[in-house]
Amino acid sequence: MNSYKRLYSLDYLRGLSAFGIMIYHLSTWELDLHNPLSPLGIFGVYGVSIFYVLSGLTLFHVYFEKMIPSVNDLKGFYLKRFFRIYPLLWLVIILTLLLNGTMPTWRGLLLNFTGAFGLIRWTGYYATGTWSIGNELVFYLFFPVFIFLSKKSRIGLYLFAAFLLGCFLYFPFFRLKPEILVGQEWIDYVNPLNQVFLFLGGYLIGYWSYKIQLSNKGALSVLLVASLIFAFYSPNGINVAAGLNRIVFSICCFLICFALYKSTYRFPGIIDKSLMLLGECSYTVYLLHPIVYLMLKKSIFSMENTVLQLSPGWKMTMTIVMTLVISYFVYHYFERYFMKLANSFSYKVEKAPDKVVISAEA
Repeated sequence: MNSYKRLYSLDYLRGLSAFGIMIYHLSTWELDLHNPLSPLGIFGVYGVSIFYVLSGLTLFHVYFEKMIPSVNDLKGFYLKRFFRIYPLLWLVIILTLLLNGTMPTWRGLLLNFTGAFGLIRWTGYYATGTWSIGNELVFYLFFPVFIFLSKKSRIGLYLFAAFLLGCFLYFPFFRLKPEILVGQEWIDYVNPLNQVFLFLGGYLIGYWSYKIQLSNKGALSVLLVASLIFAFYSPNGINVAAGLNRIVFSICCFLICFALYKSTYRFPGIIDKSLMLLGECSYTVYLLHPIVYLMLKKSIFSMENTVLQLSPGWKMTMTIVMTLVISYFVYHYFERYFMKLANSFSYKVEKAPDKVVISAEA
């Protein structure tokens, strides 16, 4: 396995997932489409699940070979994660508070700016979509444990995986109810213990299959089957995150990510470049589209009795175009600046001579 090989197909999926979540949100806000059992409604829930699987899989691909883990490995890993996540998260929190005119509490500010809300109060986020970032920050605490157990105790890894699987099954079968909408049980749904197995699942996809070769036709077949199930499976009840629904759709997420992990296919020309660019900007698109929509809603969309009155379709189009344009510049001139800082700092830490290995007895 080459840990530095770019996984282009996963970039495609990451970008399309962010774009799909944006469409879902805008359709809900502007077209009042609240059908939880429609394909768009289901994707609105499981688009984030795909992000979690992709996160675990991508981190395995990048770090499994080079992370021991040692003390310096951990410092380098968390430095990179800090610079990748926090600058944009802080920007989005500040813009959300300014646009909403909200007066936050000191405790709320502390939890949001540290990201600790994911551990302590996972519904205490300020900006739309940042609940998933709180979950992701919790998953980063688990990741070095996955690496350590993979290299030191495979039995320990599987026992830990069984525990997290038990947590994953507990929520849809004992906490979430099929007859109640997922939004009405939000505090349970966004609990990190309800989501972390998706992240682990992505890691295990890499761990179990990185030596497996699969043709592009085979990968396409797996992708097609998973997509058809995702599109045509008839959910039991109105809560797509409860009971068997959770199992079926989560398996589809795993299969889709596995198929694209094994695919080496690249689209030609402009399609490839567009999807790659969308994948690079996916985090920005995901967090900024609610900000762009709110800005337009408070300015252009709020104008009454003028020629600027727009249909919901035009409002969605304007939001999408502006989000993509703004995301491009924010990614290239804001996020990448901090990513370069992260690479510089983490390189010095990881190459430091006093590397201390964490032993199996530690």
